[in-house]
Amino acid sequence: MHFDQLLKQAALIGQLPHSEQAHATMQFPANWCQGRTAFGGLSASLLYQAMRQQIEPSRRLLSISTNFVGPLLADIDFSLSVEILREGKSSTQVLAKALQNGQVSVVVQACFAKSRDSAIEVPVTKTMSLKPVNERYTLPFKSGAMPEFFQHVALCPQQGGMPFSAAQTSHLGGWMKFKQSPAELSEAHIIALTDAWPPTLLQMFNQPAPASSMSWYLEFVKTPQLAADEWLGFEAETHHCKDGYGLEDGCIWSQSGELLALTRQTVALFD
Repeated sequence: MHFDQLLKQAALIGQLPHSEQAHATMQFPANWCQGRTAFGGLSASLLYQAMRQQIEPSRRLLSISTNFVGPLLADIDFSLSVEILREGKSSTQVLAKALQNGQVSVVVQACFAKSRDSAIEVPVTKTMSLKPVNERYTLPFKSGAMPEFFQHVALCPQQGGMPFSAAQTSHLGGWMKFKQSPAELSEAHIIALTDAWPPTLLQMFNQPAPASSMSWYLEFVKTPQLAADEWLGFEAETHHCKDGYGLEDGCIWSQSGELLALTRQTVALFD
C-alpha cells in the first residue's frame, strides 16, 4: 500500500467529530513495519495527517512531538483520536493518539500557528555540508537484513557508517526520498522520511543489537514548497550518551540546501 493511500485514510478519520473517531478504524500492511511495530515515521505522520484536518489552512505546523508508548501492530484495526487542546488568535495546540486493542500506542502533540507581524528577524545560520546526491550510492533493500518499511524509501548515505560497524563517529548524514513519488511533498512526508534513518549511535555498535526511539521532536522552519520527487538532506549527530540513553539532533534540508526543519530524539540503547 502506497504511503499516500494511508495518509488519505488518516485524513478521513481526522475529518470526523471527536466523538465518532473511535468508531472509525484503519490498518497498515506488514511491509510498513520496523520489527514488530509500525515504522515510527509512519505512525507519527498518520497522526499528523489526522490532526491537520482540524486546523485552518492559514496555520502552519511549527512543531510536533511524538512519544512511542507501545507497539502499533500491522494488519490489526487501530483508531486515531484528535483533540484540540486550545485554539487562540494565532496558534492551535493539538493532541492526537493512536489506539489499538484498547491501549495507547503513539501520542503526538503539535503546535500550529499563523504568521504575525514582527520587527524581529534572525536569519538561518546553519549551512548544509552534504555533497550533491549521487543516486548510484542509494542503499538497496535486502529483505531480512533491513526493516521491512525500507522497501518504500531510498536512502543515500554520505556521512557516518553503517549500523553495527563499530564506527568511531556518531555523525550521520545523507539524502532521502520515497521510492514512489507522492502527489506532493508535504509535512507528513517529511515527518516520515526523517525517521527512516537509524539512530546515529547504531553505527557505533560492534555487533547487532536493538535501539529504540523513545521520544522525538521536530520543528519546521517554514512551510515546505518542494517538488514531489525531490531528494531531502539529513544531517544528525549525538550530543550526549550515557547509561543506555542517547540524545541526538539534526537538520532536514531541501535539495538546494534550504533548511526545512530541526529534529531531536531520545534513543534507548540495548547493547
